[in-house]
Amino acid sequence: MEKATKEPHRCAWPGNDPLYIKYHDEEWGKPVHDDDKLFEFLLLEGAQAGLSWITILRRRENYRKAFAGFDAKKVAAFTEQDVERLMQDEGIIRNRAKIQSAVTNAQLFLAIQKEFGSFNKYLYSFMPDGKPIDNKPTERINATSPESDAISKDMKKRGFKFFGSTICYAHMQATGMVNDHLLSCDFR
Repeated sequence: MEKATKEPHRCAWPGNDPLYIKYHDEEWGKPVHDDDKLFEFLLLEGAQAGLSWITILRRRENYRKAFAGFDAKKVAAFTEQDVERLMQDEGIIRNRAKIQSAVTNAQLFLAIQKEFGSFNKYLYSFMPDGKPIDNKPTERINATSPESDAISKDMKKRGFKFFGSTICYAHMQATGMVNDHLLSCDFR
């Protein structure tokens, strides 16, 4: 007699959406230290501002194609012609301010890499002991933190757009700078 496989217990926010479940189970909350991946999430989180994350997640591959495989150097070199081209791309959110901010943020991302050696080093300079935060939520997950406030404030001062404290905190969750999987979640 075969044993029935038990469905793992996970955080409630992915619901029943297969893409959201895959993202939750395989990416969300897992530490990322690769600058290329950090740039990908920076660009995607900026596009997400004011929208649901699933809206962007469903367009992720379109964003990958539209934004040169999330290559920060290539995006930083985008021209006004590229912005106009992207404004016609139905596979992404066609918001001029967000598209222009992706180019500006790419330029600023490269400046931070030059100043700190890597964007990862920059981000972790704001973290207690330079390590991820392991929260232990039982039901409610925060939308911001003192660290996201500080990172966002510094990035805004440097000229970054669409990266307020809430978006910054979502970036921190996505890249494992903070572990907000519920204590009851098997993917913790």
